[in-house]
Amino acid sequence: MTTRTAPLRLGVFTRLLDETTPGVRYRNALEQIERAEGLGYNSAWVAQHHFHAAEGGLPAPAVFLAAAAARTSRIRLGFGIITLPLEHPLRVAEDLAVLDEISGGRVEVGFGTGGTPSSFRAFGFDAANRREIYADHLKVVTDAWSGKDTGAPENQLYPPAPTLLQRQWEATFSAEGAARGGANGSGLMLSRTQPRPEGNPDATIWEIQESVVDAYLNALPSGVAPRIAASRTVFVADDEATALREAERGLRRFAVGGKGGGGLWGLRPEASLEELLARTDSVVGTPEQVAEKLAKDTIISRATDLLVQVHSIDPVHELVLRSHELLAREVAPGLGWVNSNLVGATA
Repeated sequence: MTTRTAPLRLGVFTRLLDETTPGVRYRNALEQIERAEGLGYNSAWVAQHHFHAAEGGLPAPAVFLAAAAARTSRIRLGFGIITLPLEHPLRVAEDLAVLDEISGGRVEVGFGTGGTPSSFRAFGFDAANRREIYADHLKVVTDAWSGKDTGAPENQLYPPAPTLLQRQWEATFSAEGAARGGANGSGLMLSRTQPRPEGNPDATIWEIQESVVDAYLNALPSGVAPRIAASRTVFVADDEATALREAERGLRRFAVGGKGGGGLWGLRPEASLEELLARTDSVVGTPEQVAEKLAKDTIISRATDLLVQVHSIDPVHELVLRSHELLAREVAPGLGWVNSNLVGATA
């Protein structure tokens, strides 16, 4: 089993799920990104969701990250992910090329096949064909970034963005998807949680993802450095009572569908908090408790990047900011992270 040889990179990830107006959601997320840069985080990531405000509040991530770029100078700006089958691929290539220029080359691009079936219908696609559409759209984007003709010899992407190919990531649950992404030379984005394999309901998230990482590494072309981003639900509080109170509130709401949970992960609203934490792979507690739990996660020792988010707990904004601070100051250094503000790193 391979392990990471360079310092771990640390990122914050948000789905913009504050229980407030859209404008406040966006302003809160921008403040979280600004604060993360001040704490030395290497990257900040947002997820794209169409229509369903309880699943995610951001249909236009490039617009939002342009605002984040204007308010920051160092932190990398990641898409985790763009639902590529629902987008016009040339517009994606152009928008991200412009954003990369505006931000000074700080864009990281995650692609995936995601999106609800109803979202596919709204955009005129059949969700059953998502993988084929994804493959077709991905080729258009990568061809444009590679400088190839886009429909006619005189049509070439402007501004040119060849280096975005080295900052492309693909998200997947499966070993098959990881192998495809590895063969493309993309980075691998791992989910914060995923359904358990049949017959093994008590498997840990890292046990499930070991084979995914192996498939990715085995498929990488020779000479391409691996990039593995492990997304994890982490909520750190000053005391255990606060951590458990917020977890109880958020996860029970998620279990009954108030945050898009429903039966997706087989959650029972009447389940114990311990079961809800385990089934959503949520790590909560004081800095000492969280550090002990994350140290058991074997994927983190193999990952190049750890991306932390508070979903499905979704505490109030002030507690999110405090969690990010405690993680950076008291937890992440023990996992192999070096504060980029202290060493002047930019990646």
